[in-house]
Amino acid sequence: MNSKKRLGILTSGGDCAGLNAVISSVVKTATQKGWEVYGIHNGTDGITNKPHSFEILTVQNFSDTPWPRLSGSYLGSLNKGVKMESLEEMTKKFAVGVKELGLDAVIVVGGDGSMNIVSNYCKGSLVRVIGIPKTMDNDTPITEFSVGFQSAVQVCVNAIDSLELTARSHSRALIVEVMGRDAGHLAMHSAVAGQADVCLVPEIPYTIDGVINKLKAIKASGRNHAVIVVSEGIKTESGSLVSTKKNMVGEAVYGGISQYLCNEISSRYNEFQIRSNTLGHIQRSGVPSAFDRNLAYLYGAKAVELLEKGEDNKMVIWKNGHVDSVDLAEVVRAGTTLLNVNSDYVKAAKELGMYIGEI
Repeated sequence: MNSKKRLGILTSGGDCAGLNAVISSVVKTATQKGWEVYGIHNGTDGITNKPHSFEILTVQNFSDTPWPRLSGSYLGSLNKGVKMESLEEMTKKFAVGVKELGLDAVIVVGGDGSMNIVSNYCKGSLVRVIGIPKTMDNDTPITEFSVGFQSAVQVCVNAIDSLELTARSHSRALIVEVMGRDAGHLAMHSAVAGQADVCLVPEIPYTIDGVINKLKAIKASGRNHAVIVVSEGIKTESGSLVSTKKNMVGEAVYGGISQYLCNEISSRYNEFQIRSNTLGHIQRSGVPSAFDRNLAYLYGAKAVELLEKGEDNKMVIWKNGHVDSVDLAEVVRAGTTLLNVNSDYVKAAKELGMYIGEI
C-alpha cells in the first residue's frame, strides 16, 4: 500500500446480521496500524456515482454506539434489482472513483456475486481488493461459513419453535418458507435444529405424496400437528417454478412455494388443516449470533492483515476451524455452493425420520 494507507470498505448484496461487526473490526484493526478508513455508502454506488458517497470511519463510530450489535449495514448496501451499465463502463467509473478518493485498497463484504463483480471492477484500477464473505444463504464457495448464516438460522429456528406451539394448539400442519434461493443450507440447518417433520430443499426431488405419507404417519402415531420447512427455491412437483417474476436484471424472484404446497396437500389430504407462512425479510434481521460476531471480527482482522502483508485479490474463508484466504479467481470459478446431499445434516435429518424428499 502507499504511504497514505487509505482503505475503503463497502457492503454489497442483500444485508444480513453481522455486517456492522465486520465494519467495526476492519476500522478498529486498521486504526491500530494508523490507516485511514473510508466507509463507502450504498455498495459500489458510493464509488461509481458522483458525488461520491462516503464517510471517514473512526473507532468512535462504533465504540459509542450499538451498531456492532445490530443487523443491517451501517454503510447501506447495493443489491441486484436495477439494470446496470455494461461491465466495461462500470469498471471505468470504478477506476475513476477509486483514484479520486485516493484509495489504496478496498475490502468488499459480499456474497459470491459481489466478489465476481467487484474483482472485475478492480482489474481496471490500481486498487487492491480483499473479500469478506457474507450471506444468509451460506452459498459462497470454498468457505464453510459466511457471516450472517448462523444468525438467519436462529431466526428460522425461533419461528419453527413458535409455529410448533400454535400447530399443536389447533391440530394443524404448518408450512414455513425460508430464504436461500437455489441452495438449501438455511432450510436444512433450520429444520434439523427445529426438529421439523418435513424439509424440502432445491437439491433433492420430492413428491406431494411423499409429504402426505409423512403426515399420515404422524397422524397414525397419535400426534395431532406437524411442521414443514421449505426452501424458497424449490420447484413444483412437475419441476417448474411457482413464480415467473423476474427482477430488472433478469433473475428469478422466488416466493410462493409454501402456498402452492398448502393448496396441493390440502386438495389430496384433509386429516390436517394446512397453513402456509413466509418469513421473508425478517430472516435478515435480529441480533447477530455469537458465532457470526466472532466470525465477523476474525474476518475483519484477517482482511487487514492480508493487506498489510501485500496480499491482493483474496477472499477470507473459514476452513477446518481456522481463518484462511483463497484467490478470488478460485471463488469466481467455483460459483454457488449448493447443499451437499451427502452432508451430515442431510444424513441426520433422514435418520431422525424427517421426510426430506426422494433420496
